[in-house]
Amino acid sequence: MASINLALFQPEIPQNTGAAMRLTACMGIPLDIIEPTTFLWDEAKIRRSAMDYIDLVKLNRHPSWESFRTTYAGRRILLLTTKSDQSYLDFTFQDGDILLAGQESAGVPDHVHHSCDARLTIPMAKGLRSMNVVNACSMVIGEALRQVRYSAASIGAP
Repeated sequence: MASINLALFQPEIPQNTGAAMRLTACMGIPLDIIEPTTFLWDEAKIRRSAMDYIDLVKLNRHPSWESFRTTYAGRRILLLTTKSDQSYLDFTFQDGDILLAGQESAGVPDHVHHSCDARLTIPMAKGLRSMNVVNACSMVIGEALRQVRYSAASIGAP
């Protein structure tokens, strides 16, 4: 089955992490968390944010950026960022791509930014600079899945 992953780099807001869990569970794609998180990984708080989807998400936690890179050596890592001119709408996604979202307040450090295979942005109305990280991830995941031809049957919909 065709697959992409969503990865969150050192997330700061547990509610966004919970929303990403719901998103990836519903889309049938894995979620990778690159630690450390800036919040205490409290299972009860995460469970409240992710609701009953937490048991359905394919969650992979990585202790560091280096560990994450080693785990996924050979796969394309596509950074979702406001610091790019490459629109996700003009990009060709491939099976196996990993979509990487940075911290809500700071994005990713330069060494992470430069080590990604592509840097993609969402075109927005003039004068506006960013949106909620999970909303942005949802948009890009939708396009990536459309391109790799996911269907309801292939993601295990009931």
